[in-house]
Amino acid sequence: MSAATATSLDDLLAGASERLAMKTSDSKSGALFERVRIGGESFVVKHLHVDDDWIQRLTGDLGCRPAMLWRAGILDDLPACLDHAIVGVATGLGRNGWGAALLMRDVGPWLVPEGDDPVSLDQELRFLDHMAALHAHFWGWQDAFDLQPPSHRYLYFSAVNLSTETARPEVEAVPRIATNGWERFADLSPIASDVLALRAAPWPLVDALGALPQTFLHGDWKMGNLGSHPDGRTILIDWATSGRGNGASELAWYLSINAARLPHTKEAAIDAYASSLRGHGIATDGWWDAAIDLALLGGLVQFGWEKALGDRAELAWWEDRARAGLARL
Repeated sequence: MSAATATSLDDLLAGASERLAMKTSDSKSGALFERVRIGGESFVVKHLHVDDDWIQRLTGDLGCRPAMLWRAGILDDLPACLDHAIVGVATGLGRNGWGAALLMRDVGPWLVPEGDDPVSLDQELRFLDHMAALHAHFWGWQDAFDLQPPSHRYLYFSAVNLSTETARPEVEAVPRIATNGWERFADLSPIASDVLALRAAPWPLVDALGALPQTFLHGDWKMGNLGSHPDGRTILIDWATSGRGNGASELAWYLSINAARLPHTKEAAIDAYASSLRGHGIATDGWWDAAIDLALLGGLVQFGWEKALGDRAELAWWEDRARAGLARL
């Protein structure tokens, strides 16, 4: 069932007694945030428009995917272990009506703290189990809403996208850093030619992953989007890159972007997710090995730039796993 949306920011924020601009270091997209009080309760408003948000530009999002998910009722259909925190949406805002505003309960006290410290093992295993629960719940899901195409996941940091962003009058930090990182990756990695070829034209990887079981993906399971309620539910915010794909692709993104914060090895996290997926009723025989090999190759296609700027051992791990994926293409 679709959810009602407001047609103006005034309607969405009716009764607000206080509005204050806010910013967190984990928010890197350029989106604008406010903290508001309505009926004595604290909420957060996230303002989305492609003019302000480089992630929307890099992912081709003119329609504000979180608003699309809200209207389509997909967020209402999440498994009970997940809390998206959204309580209202306004659409048709800003230039060309491309913008939206999300009104969310203020879950800040329960979000993973900012920084690079590892999370606890209990919390990590809960995150992975709830990721598997999401994927199992939507197993076989078909995208009837024109969300993000699977190919877009591997084009975020393509040369064309980054050159467009870095040519803007005000260059955001991540596109600039990613451009430098890819230059270093090209000089540093022994498999750079293969990875960079997929970065430019990921279709063989996309097709191989597309031949495997598909589900609904959140798209950005980074620690800055995660938290834990006292009752054990996982808070999962920022649904800007959601769409169809293989669950291993989501896991690979999680392992890459959260590498510094994992309390155990990446191999242990992979095993934990696969075990949870089976625990939620999904058989992994016959496809899992190929999926994780291809997905980890995809992780390097997405984040080779970031690995090249960091620890050499971390880059070597991803290169080794990427070779197994390349052998499957």
